[in-house]
Amino acid sequence: MKLYYSPGACSLSPHIVAREAGIKVDLQKVNTKDKSMEGGGDFWQVNAKGYVPTLELDNGERLTEGPAIVQYLADQKPDSGLAPKNGTMERYRVQEWLNFLTSEIHKQFSPLFRPNTPEDYKTIAKENLAKRFDFLDKHLAKNEYLMGKQFTVPDAYLFVLTNWTKPTQIDLSKWPNLQKYNQRVAARPKVKEAMQAEGLIPKEPARAA
Repeated sequence: MKLYYSPGACSLSPHIVAREAGIKVDLQKVNTKDKSMEGGGDFWQVNAKGYVPTLELDNGERLTEGPAIVQYLADQKPDSGLAPKNGTMERYRVQEWLNFLTSEIHKQFSPLFRPNTPEDYKTIAKENLAKRFDFLDKHLAKNEYLMGKQFTVPDAYLFVLTNWTKPTQIDLSKWPNLQKYNQRVAARPKVKEAMQAEGLIPKEPARAA
């Protein structure tokens, strides 16, 4: 499989999930501004929507939209615990979280990254995010991860979204439980691997024998 990604973008979520599940994916870096790809090629020809992530399966089919991709990956390795079984209430809870994150968090961040967004609107977007962060902070005061003690696919997504507070100048320390959660996920070995592979954090030096 091949994952089309841009460093630190929402494509980092399925990248993390693939590593957590032990699924090998080839990485294809995409420049989301001009839609070019590392090594050549036009990303528009890969995904007519023009944005990452895109997962290309071994049979040539392509799957888009992060929440769909992470569930697909988790279902390839059901024993990983990254997503509960289909048809269970827990699975619907995971989907509930994925929908909340994509509609209420992700989309509020989008205008903050656009240079032509009016400052007044950016203020409104940050106020909306603050309300959602209030909700998440209360939930995480009692839960290690979104689904309780088990790391699941929406955790990879929320981790990426909380990282976006840095370039958008949002002080995450206002929500201490959410900040601790971000640090907890960041410490996971497979999360570190994904971030190192995307050049987001330096690789740890090899230990001497």
